[in-house]
Amino acid sequence: MARKLWGGRFRKPTDPVVARFTSSIAVDHRLARYDVVGSIAHARMLGKCGIIPQAEANRLVRGLERLLRVIEQGTFKPDPSAEDIHTQVQQMLTKLIGPVAEKLQTARSRNDQVALDLRLYCRDAAAQARKKIRRLQQALVDAAQRFRDVVIPGYTHLQRAQPVLLAHHLLAYVEMLQRDHDRLGEALARINVLPLGAGALAGTSLPIDRHFAARQLKFARVSDNSLDAVSDRDFAVELLGALSLLAVHLSRFAEDAILWATEEFGILELDDAFATGSSLMPQKKNPDVLELIRGQAGVVAGGWVSLLSVLKGLPLAYNRDLQWDKLVVFQAVDLVQGSLTVLERLIRHVDVRRDRIDRLLESDALCATDLAEHLVRKGVPFRQAHEIVGGLVLSAERRGVKLGALRLAELKRFSTLFDEEAQALLNPRRSVEVKLSWGGTSPQSVKQAIGRWRKQFGA
Repeated sequence: MARKLWGGRFRKPTDPVVARFTSSIAVDHRLARYDVVGSIAHARMLGKCGIIPQAEANRLVRGLERLLRVIEQGTFKPDPSAEDIHTQVQQMLTKLIGPVAEKLQTARSRNDQVALDLRLYCRDAAAQARKKIRRLQQALVDAAQRFRDVVIPGYTHLQRAQPVLLAHHLLAYVEMLQRDHDRLGEALARINVLPLGAGALAGTSLPIDRHFAARQLKFARVSDNSLDAVSDRDFAVELLGALSLLAVHLSRFAEDAILWATEEFGILELDDAFATGSSLMPQKKNPDVLELIRGQAGVVAGGWVSLLSVLKGLPLAYNRDLQWDKLVVFQAVDLVQGSLTVLERLIRHVDVRRDRIDRLLESDALCATDLAEHLVRKGVPFRQAHEIVGGLVLSAERRGVKLGALRLAELKRFSTLFDEEAQALLNPRRSVEVKLSWGGTSPQSVKQAIGRWRKQFGA
């Protein structure tokens, strides 16, 4: 059994059931690298400040660097008998360099140690997620360029509404992802605070240099209150919140793509490499990847709520309830980063079904709003124009004819202001061409948007 870091005042060994129940090594072994990196900085600080002899600090650092190589080579394995990753690292270091390893815990508690490890992990996770978001954005912009001439029905309430460019729809998700990218960047500023040196809750009487440790670990600043430093998990909540909203955005895209890939919509064709089949029905081509992305948003958001619920009743300072923070953080990071990676690849291999899209556009009632705006340009108040065109649509529906099939004379029965220009507006492509307002769906606006994004990406 691994030796406890805290067993001095206890006369009985821990009950095996209690040991299994309280052990966190099955989860927090993922912090091994961060625990060692933090310990290297701590050992250097102990030597620099003269708290332990410099020669001993150097031995600690060399031993920890050997452990770091083991971890980075992928040969590290968690020890089930260790209570947590901090205990295992301590035990491994003792085997490497002997009793001097006992001095590593000088001026440090597991409370500020685990807070440090989690912050280091969250800092890396947020930075990696931002890189993956950027790659997904680039894939969407490339797809927008590839399909820049494709007009599709835009929907509200899942009912066909107005024609839009498919590229414009894809770029809407680039905007969402940019907000996610920004949120994670803002979260990084609050993650990047050093808690090490807070001790268990009160700091230490030993002459440590926290700012030296912060520089070693590239933290922007040092926490100002030791009680807050060991009990704060706001940074993890903030990361989970940003990941939850990102997961929701990925889920919304997945839902669009799932609908578009159905025979009923027929807008997208999924590449075979990104679809699955049925064990019973030979004809099936299922969007399982997209469904998993859609489903996991609830899991990620659930983790966010879970951590908030853990924190809401905790008195200062550290409480063991916080052991549950890592489980939900790791799960959310894994799910979201996996989704970002697979979705980028899926988008780069997707195609459109132009023949099916043309059939979706045959309902020229999609352009009814353009008729109303035509009347507005002629001086008709919009409410009145809306009513005129609504009556025109109703009349056409009752007669079983399309708006585009109506002769000009029939249009003029509803308003003498209708002319040949109004008839031309009943073409979906013409409809998108006239949407010249900033941020609209016109080819000109979309081309400018693609250019802006590519400039931002440095492409």
